[in-house]
Amino acid sequence: MRDMAYTILVADDEPAIRTMLEVILSADGHEIVAVPDGKATLDCLREHTPDAMLLDVQMPQMNGFEICSRVKRIKRLRHCPVMLMTANDDDHTRDHAKLVGADDIIYKPLSGKNLRGRVNTLIEARRA
Repeated sequence: MRDMAYTILVADDEPAIRTMLEVILSADGHEIVAVPDGKATLDCLREHTPDAMLLDVQMPQMNGFEICSRVKRIKRLRHCPVMLMTANDDDHTRDHAKLVGADDIIYKPLSGKNLRGRVNTLIEARRA
């Protein structure tokens, strides 16, 4: 199948969701860097360039839309795929995700199998 492990930055203010995402994504051998909010995400990105990012839309200090918008304006990070996670499956949320340059959007509650497939597809498409 795939012979590479990727580094995935996961940002969610819910510890249970961060843990669940770590378990799901590390099953494929990926290294997961989990952070609790928008500020911690930006702090992490100063030092690191992940292979992909999963950002919760609703977080304290800075939401996933704002982080995505900033990431897409930074040359070093511009090509890093960003997947937004949200419970809001509506046109406004989808339009906002497109506007900030998100590569994909996934809806909560998350399905592990679906999530793993989509994250891997996103990274591999970007690498091709």
